Amino acid sequence: MANSVSGIAVHDECKLKFLELKAKRNYRYIVFKIDDISKQVAIEKLGSHDETYEDFTNSLPADQCRYAVFDYDFTTEENCHKSKIYFIAWSPDTSKIRAKMVYASSKDRFKRELDGIQVELQATDPSEMSLDVIRSRAL
Repeated sequence: MANSVSGIAVHDECKLKFLELKAKRNYRYIVFKIDDISKQVAIEKLGSHDETYEDFTNSLPADQCRYAVFDYDFTTEENCHKSKIYFIAWSPDTSKIRAKMVYASSKDRFKRELDGIQVELQATDPSEMSLDVIRSRAL
């Protein structure tokens, strides 16, 4: 079903792979892109569980918008191992205005399809989603 604001639908595979990330921890991250031809959100890259946060940030294009989820593992001050699933709306300043508008107007509908997101970040440049920012939002 397409989003009434932007006309963008969500491919079923996006939900299935997100559930695998959440329940089975098969992936470290998933990068999603809006396909201009089919007018739906689709998976662009699945990051294997042994990939790092740097691998993830390097997989985001410098001049194009994307959505992504990242499974962040950390240890609390009480020495408890935890993880949080981050939703990142990547909208670099150098991307096209129309793309920014489509991604912005489709974000809430897409995010609702992914049940289990714990933290949301908006980023227009890499510093807004640095590992320090991720760590600070985890606690």
